[in-house]
Amino acid sequence: MTNPEPADDASYEIARERSDELHRTIDDPDALGRADLRMLTGDRPTGELHIGHYLASLRNRVTLQDKGVESFVIIADYQVITDRDAVGAIGDHVRGLVLDYLAAGIDPQRSTIFTHSAVPALNQLMLPFLSLVTDAELRRNPTVKDELADTGNRPLSGLLLTYPVHQAADILFCHGNVVPVGRDQLPHIEQTRVIARRFNRRYAEGRVVFREPEALLSDAPLILGVDGRKMAKSRGNSITLGASADETARLIRGARTDSERHITFEPERRPEVASLLTTAGLFLGADPRALAEQVGDGGASALKRLVTEAVNDGLAQHRLRRAELARDPAYLSTVLREGNSRAHEVAETTLAQVREVMGMAY
Repeated sequence: MTNPEPADDASYEIARERSDELHRTIDDPDALGRADLRMLTGDRPTGELHIGHYLASLRNRVTLQDKGVESFVIIADYQVITDRDAVGAIGDHVRGLVLDYLAAGIDPQRSTIFTHSAVPALNQLMLPFLSLVTDAELRRNPTVKDELADTGNRPLSGLLLTYPVHQAADILFCHGNVVPVGRDQLPHIEQTRVIARRFNRRYAEGRVVFREPEALLSDAPLILGVDGRKMAKSRGNSITLGASADETARLIRGARTDSERHITFEPERRPEVASLLTTAGLFLGADPRALAEQVGDGGASALKRLVTEAVNDGLAQHRLRRAELARDPAYLSTVLREGNSRAHEVAETTLAQVREVMGMAY
């Protein structure tokens, strides 16, 4: 999946202010409207999750769940085929996501884990939502623009063109109003806000059927892959959550650094070294600058030993729990089946409401 270009500075500052207010509401048990918060988040099952996902999103999802925010976690299997010709080992990838969700601490009794393909009513919401956007608006979406630029003369699929609308359906089917994202995903949230606003105005005579969701912005820093580029499932440069301790050590030993022996934390000048220090710092709960001073003249080898120990210790319980869960595939199936059933009920209720508002409840 290509990432949309960042929002401009003015719109980002507005989103940041709203996100800060949302954080304050979440952290205050007595805040007005807190009981109505509902989070929508998820992943495409295109491969194994890696430590970047763990540090930037999985831990945050568990934190929000534990603070009492009702959570829906979507495994976006239909969106696998927005930009590729085959589904690949999608069944294995779906099971891998469920494993990592549960191992990280997502509780299926408090969070609804489900797949696109099991919730027809969610996908049916795309039809009225598509009537609320223009072809030009879709083609201006950064994700669509990037894909057009990257694929040369390859025809743009209808599913990719309407990808932003599908994401809006993901969020609005459960009346999600908290969506954890990074800055580069803000255009998708804004598209969803526009669709909600237009639906209320055009079809509901101004009544609020869909609330406009808010982005809960993440401050998680970018984690580079072992080759110095952004860590990504598609690039084969990641340390997956299912990797063994030995495999993790091997990957980190081969991670790209630079020729300077003295270790310093300088993200602009030494991005690869800074990324390793940041990774260790996030697992250890330590300042990467202090870790750089600790390594000092130990050079890249000492830095990599530090990172290896931090990652392996930090993921030890996750890996144990993951291995335990993997031995019980029936339980994984039950979690997904029950989550799909719950999401189906919610989506059917929302679709019935939409039909009623649009005068289509025959």
